[in-house]
Amino acid sequence: MRSACSDQRWPGALGVAALFSGALALAGCASSLPSLSTDWFPSLPGFSTVRSGPAANADLASAAAPVMALDDDCPTVDIRAGASTLAIAAKAQQPSANDLRYQLTFTQLARQCALIGSTIRMRVGVQGRVIVGPAGAPSQVEAPLRYAVVREGVEPKPIVTRFRRIAVILPPGAANALFTDIEEDLSFPKPPDQELAAYVVYVGFDEIGDRPQRPPPAKKTSPKAKAK
Repeated sequence: MRSACSDQRWPGALGVAALFSGALALAGCASSLPSLSTDWFPSLPGFSTVRSGPAANADLASAAAPVMALDDDCPTVDIRAGASTLAIAAKAQQPSANDLRYQLTFTQLARQCALIGSTIRMRVGVQGRVIVGPAGAPSQVEAPLRYAVVREGVEPKPIVTRFRRIAVILPPGAANALFTDIEEDLSFPKPPDQELAAYVVYVGFDEIGDRPQRPPPAKKTSPKAKAK
């Protein structure tokens, strides 16, 4: 059974992540983290300069039509509030720190932009980590990732979104493992220049993701109502 940080609205509350942070430290996971790589997001010709940085920093940064780079106007990438971690527990109801199986977290973000005709194409990458908890993790886990381009404002407007689950292998005896994912084609029509500054790409863990939502339970009809 699972306990996640995000709810159906993506993002949701932080949930049990804070409860499990102490358990991860006690398990010695944090002390054995490998160093971050710097070559996980390869640049493509025709795109803007790669902008990358730690995930804790919110402000990171083939067609017939001519391709132009957007070095100065490439939308920033940020982690969606409440979707920066995902804790999976052995118990869904009131889990304790010892019930933690594993936790997913982000370590780095990166982006590139290109203008193809009147369309902006973005490449957005994330690097993250799976940290094994006291209850033990399986040999393979899933990282449910959501990418969403949003025009911020008084009423934020979703522009385009992508979702996928990627498999992460945990070697036998490993306390943690890195994973990488690159969304190669977040494309959307180029807005007027004054609006483009309000565009933000949000990334986060989305446990609900592509699972069908359960329909609401049918209302019971009273015997009197049936008789009418």
